[in-house]
Amino acid sequence: MNDATLPAAAAPLARWFPPRVLIPLALVGVYLLWGSTYLAIRIGLTGYPPFLMAAIRFLIAGGLMFGFLHWRGMAMPTMRQWVNCGICGTLLLGFGNGLVCYAEQTVASGIAAVAVASMPLFAAVFAGFYRQWPNRIETLGLLVGFAGVVILNFSGELRGSPLGALALIAAAAAWAFGSVWSRRQDMPHPAMSTAAQMLCGSAALAIGGLLSGEKITALPSLDATLAVGYLIVAGSLLGFTAYVYLLHNVRPALATSYAYVNPPVAVLVGVALGGESVRTLDIAGMVVILAGVVAITLAKGKR
Repeated sequence: MNDATLPAAAAPLARWFPPRVLIPLALVGVYLLWGSTYLAIRIGLTGYPPFLMAAIRFLIAGGLMFGFLHWRGMAMPTMRQWVNCGICGTLLLGFGNGLVCYAEQTVASGIAAVAVASMPLFAAVFAGFYRQWPNRIETLGLLVGFAGVVILNFSGELRGSPLGALALIAAAAAWAFGSVWSRRQDMPHPAMSTAAQMLCGSAALAIGGLLSGEKITALPSLDATLAVGYLIVAGSLLGFTAYVYLLHNVRPALATSYAYVNPPVAVLVGVALGGESVRTLDIAGMVVILAGVVAITLAKGKR
């Protein structure tokens, strides 16, 4: 594989380090960085309203990445590609990430991560719209995973926050549909596609925040601002670069394994650093959801 097939940000590293070094580093990065962003979101919410916080995050991250890719000479998206990136960015970031931020106002970061882990379950269902029906193992994984979602919604925290629970399920469904839909559309290079989606998603989030009456009336605390900075650098820039590198260098089943590694990481980070608590029913729901996601991922990996 040559550098032309890699994301522009990862190509220089590929010249300096062999895949046997970069692949484990990228896996650890995706597992830990994306798993820790749920607590960072909760901390950021202490000083920023949910939709405007996400809009600021993706505007800065998308602008930095877009500028870097343009400086590296990468082709700009066509008008049709901009439209597709706008739709996908609205689904994945506007609804997907924005609703997670909204939900974390009332739901612990670890529980939010577990609920979002149901995304591959929705993706398997939406793929059926394009005649990619799940096989027997995937069907079993769907049934098991949805049972886990039901168990999780019976836990004390989500039951006490019905709007938060609904927002998390809608976020996972929107992210899944956007992911399935985008694979069949005319999109630019993966790195440029993500930069464009972040810019478009930030616009959708800003509109949503303004329509819902969000305002930043006071100077946010240092902790909240540092958390947003962490989301920009670790979650959007480093995390995405690591993920795209994995997509080009390992099996899809391994690259997407973050879906069932992020939730335990988020729960541990929330308990250790955020003072959150986890109930027995929460753990049971997490185990059942992750079992369903693992079954679907392994089944896809064997195809």
